[in-house]
Amino acid sequence: MNLRELVSALNDFASPALAESWDNVGLLVEPSPPHTVNTLFLTNDLTEEVMEEAVQRKADLVLSYHPPIFAPLKRITWKTWKERLVVRALENRIGIYSPHTAYDAIPHGVNNWLTKGLGTCTSVPLHPSTAPSSPAEGTHRVEFCADAEHLDAVLSKIKDIPEISCLTTLPARIEGEEQTRVSLNCSQKALLEVVALLSQNSLLYHKTEILLLQKPLLPHTGMGRLCTLSEPVSLSDIIERVKGHLQLPHVRVAVGAGRTLESPLRKVALCAGSGSSVLKGTEADLYLTGEMSHHDVLDAVANGISVILCEHSNTERGFLSELRDALAIHLQNKINIIVSEKDRDPLQVA
Repeated sequence: MNLRELVSALNDFASPALAESWDNVGLLVEPSPPHTVNTLFLTNDLTEEVMEEAVQRKADLVLSYHPPIFAPLKRITWKTWKERLVVRALENRIGIYSPHTAYDAIPHGVNNWLTKGLGTCTSVPLHPSTAPSSPAEGTHRVEFCADAEHLDAVLSKIKDIPEISCLTTLPARIEGEEQTRVSLNCSQKALLEVVALLSQNSLLYHKTEILLLQKPLLPHTGMGRLCTLSEPVSLSDIIERVKGHLQLPHVRVAVGAGRTLESPLRKVALCAGSGSSVLKGTEADLYLTGEMSHHDVLDAVANGISVILCEHSNTERGFLSELRDALAIHLQNKINIIVSEKDRDPLQVA
C-alpha cells in the first residue's frame, strides 16, 4: 500500500481526533514520497533495539503505540537515542506512526482488551469521548420572542453580526399575543454581541434563552473503563486472572482498608498505562492499571479500594497480537503485519 493510503486507513481504524489533547499521534516520521509499505511492524515502545529489529525485518512502517517523538526535537543528530531513532528511520526509509491514546479510547482498543482479563463483565468508559464535530454550527443557541413592532429592527441588526448561523423564525403565541420566536446559532464571540443587542430592550432580554451546544458523546468510546463483573470474585482470584491474561509471574497489590485477599469484588475501574488521573475519584472495589503514584495508591487504599499495578507497558503490550489480527482484516490482508519480538517492559523483578 502507498504510505498515505495506509495512514488514511489507520486513521479510519482509530481517529487521531479521539486522542487526548496533550498527546502526539499520527504519522511522526515520513520518508520522501512515494513510499510503498509492504511490511507494517507493530511495537509498544520504539527503542533502539526494536528499531534495529525493524530494519532487519525490512519494515516499511513502524506502528509504535507510544509516540517515540513527544517533546519537540530541536535537532536531529547522533547524540540522543530518540534523535538516533529518527536518523535510522530516515536512513532506512521507514515511516513511524503512533496512535497512543486514540487506541485507548476506541471500543476495540487497549482498554477493552484489558477488560478481557477480568472474566465475564460489562464495561463503560470512565471518561466518554465526544464526537470530533458538532452536528450544528456555533457554540451557543439563542432563542427569544419578539412582537411585530420590534422584530424587523432586531433581525436587521443581528444579521450584521459576524459568526451567526441557522437563523430561523417561527410564529408563536405568548400569553395570548401573536409573536415571532427567533432562533439562531452563534460563536462565543458573537454571543456577547447578541446579548448586548438584546439587553437594550428589557422585554426581549427577559424572554431570551441561551443554550450551550455540546458535541454528542460517542457510545462505548473514551478513556478508562468501569467494569461490572457478572458475579462477585475475590481479589486473589482477580489477581490470578490478570496475571494469566498479561502473562506475568508477578503484579504489585495494595489491599484496600477493611478488605482482604478474599474480599469479593464486583466493580473494577481500569486504565492501561499510567492510570492515576483517569481512575482518581472513581467508586470501585478495585483499580487496575500499570502504574500509580505512591500517594494515589494511599488515597485509594484509605477509601477501601484495592489496587493492582502491573507496570506501565505490561498493561498494553499484549494488545499488539489482537491488533495485528484486527488490522489484517481492516487492511484486507494487503500488507504483511508483524509484531516485535524485542519489545519488552524495561522493569523486571530481580
